[in-house]
Amino acid sequence: MPILNATGVSKAFGGLKAVSQVDFHVAEGEILGLIGPNGAGKSTLFNLISGAIPLDSGTIMFDGVKISGKKPDKICRLGIGRTFQTAQNFAGMSLRQNVLMGALFGKKGQSATQAAADVDEILDFVGLTELCDKQVSDIPLAYQKRLEVARALATKPRLLMLDEMMAGLNPTEVAEAMELVEKIRNSGITVIMIEHVMKAIMSICDRIIVLHHGQKIADGTPQEVSSMGTVIEVYLGQ
Repeated sequence: MPILNATGVSKAFGGLKAVSQVDFHVAEGEILGLIGPNGAGKSTLFNLISGAIPLDSGTIMFDGVKISGKKPDKICRLGIGRTFQTAQNFAGMSLRQNVLMGALFGKKGQSATQAAADVDEILDFVGLTELCDKQVSDIPLAYQKRLEVARALATKPRLLMLDEMMAGLNPTEVAEAMELVEKIRNSGITVIMIEHVMKAIMSICDRIIVLHHGQKIADGTPQEVSSMGTVIEVYLGQ
């Protein structure tokens, strides 16, 4: 059963069609990979889903509710969390304070005591408990990205969108990030991930969608997509 369903999604910036008539769905409980060359429209699609920018045309439904046209805060509180290509953490705050921001935002009327308990649980879940009192500026890139995931999880999403979570990480950090993504899915959260690290995409995704020049050119299992001539030509190479 799709938790997210989109039809005819389009967005242009001037004469550039960043996303053009894209239909897609995300099944509840799956890890969906979104790949394609730089400029293919992947992050634009994330921005359209999250409400960061408005659609020109098309419809996006989340759990039976139309979310296209809604503001980002409303979409987040309906159960969609996201991260960004470059980690957007709150500078000048500790890791704990960053995650607390997500916990307090994600549920109106939640007590500070309950939010603090949620924060401790999430920090433990993502493996950041020992660093919880450090300032954001004092932790390396891999933990910056993990912290952004933690803050998104604190909003209690049913669908989590990860935008290049593994970019810039070394092989050990990539392996740890892959484990975390699978752990998130196993906790009952559906995942969409934009990623250029093919080892991760091919290993943990149930299905992959390929975008090129704003259009969907492939949709299938990792095995199916990796053997398609068009995908090999425009993105994967020989």
